[in-house]
Amino acid sequence: MKLTVVFAGLLGVFLTPAFAQYNINIGANDSGGSGQQTVSVNNAHNVANVDYNNGWDSWHTLWDYNTGFAATRLFSKKACIVHKMNKDVMPSLQDLDTMVKEKKLQDKAPEGPPPKGLMYSINPDKVNNLDEFGKSIASMCRRVPTYMAEEVQGASLFFYSGRCLNANILWIVNISFCGETQEN
Repeated sequence: MKLTVVFAGLLGVFLTPAFAQYNINIGANDSGGSGQQTVSVNNAHNVANVDYNNGWDSWHTLWDYNTGFAATRLFSKKACIVHKMNKDVMPSLQDLDTMVKEKKLQDKAPEGPPPKGLMYSINPDKVNNLDEFGKSIASMCRRVPTYMAEEVQGASLFFYSGRCLNANILWIVNISFCGETQEN
């Protein structure tokens, strides 16, 4: 019996890091704003959450590595934008987890190349079935007007004249959502 209790205790000690949720806070220095970013990596569900808290300009991003989709909830627009993750630009969950654990992203921009940029064009038609994007995104965007966005590449970036909403995520990637949503 004692061996079972010892084994269960050791198993808990060694498995806890695998299922842990790591957090990191990015202070007022990010992207010149006065907000704060918080990152949570959940290895058990293969998702990463990034919250940017800056009053009405706040947003929440969820990267679901199981489905390959990401969603950003824009509080000022009262809308959710869903898009496919560009795995060539976005870090893997393991890389993001390592950066968070080592606190390489905290308090200052890391040394090295500037963040990569992605631009997405928002489809003005609302998404009818959130379930196709997985449980995590469906839960986050439920009861909020949700739109699909497609990545814009190459020369199209220079010819877009509309208004874009920007999400600078942790000095890793700058995401721009361009187009119109129907506001409530």
